[in-house]
Amino acid sequence: MIGTPEKQWLARLRADYRTERGRCVVSHEHEGPLRLLKSLYPEGDAICHSVLVHPPSGLVGGDTLDIAVTVGEGAHALVTTPGATRFYRSPTGALATQRVEASLGDGARLEWLPLEAIAYPGCEALNEARFTLAPTAELFAWDITALGLPGAGQPYASGRFQQHLEIPGVWLERGLLDAEDVLLMDGDLGLAGHRCLGTLVFAAGAAIERGRREQALDAVRALIEADPLRLTAGATAAQDGVLVVRALGPVVEPVSLLLRRCWATWRQVLWGLDGTSPRLWAM
Repeated sequence: MIGTPEKQWLARLRADYRTERGRCVVSHEHEGPLRLLKSLYPEGDAICHSVLVHPPSGLVGGDTLDIAVTVGEGAHALVTTPGATRFYRSPTGALATQRVEASLGDGARLEWLPLEAIAYPGCEALNEARFTLAPTAELFAWDITALGLPGAGQPYASGRFQQHLEIPGVWLERGLLDAEDVLLMDGDLGLAGHRCLGTLVFAAGAAIERGRREQALDAVRALIEADPLRLTAGATAAQDGVLVVRALGPVVEPVSLLLRRCWATWRQVLWGLDGTSPRLWAM
């Protein structure tokens, strides 16, 4: 059941990853309809794959998902979702909120890779994520946002979707996607008619060595240059410790595919790890 003005969801989840005898394990507790499924180890004991599930599958005005993740010293977690997060129409104008706070200890690695967020027509939504990194921690995180459902004849003609991505004290991106802002939605200096936007971030708790940084950027720029979205995608070093890939597309699939390919390439270049996608993404 989706939250309604009479029954609104307040769901909380706390997940703590740590290393025990060479195995990354997680303990978690929840309140309301938010769960972590069982731990998976397709890459061996050192990397814990977790699936984050929100059984109602969407939020309306007044609903809140509050997610807190800690990754302890030397631990490595990959977190994804089985489906999109849907921000439905808000009949009362109240805000639907998803808030993620993640903290990484020294030597920790986190891959925060949820499937896309869908902003339904008429939504009032806030999608917020903050990542705090110790000096030797490293992070992959992405945000993929689809505006409306053009394939179902539901264009994003009304509503407001707020985005907030932050590494406190280092990097902050915040924006408001207002469906009635014509210049933003359709202007050449805005979304230019595209209705899906994606951001992939690789961040370190300290400056990334220049040669490593340039090798990573060169690798994804070559992918972008050969991609159908090459005119609406790019990669840059936003800070010495933050690398960013951005992409715009008409719908989710080409944006998601490009970011997955960039993530896989960076995973190999930066961490020396296989970039095979979690099997969940193919289901």
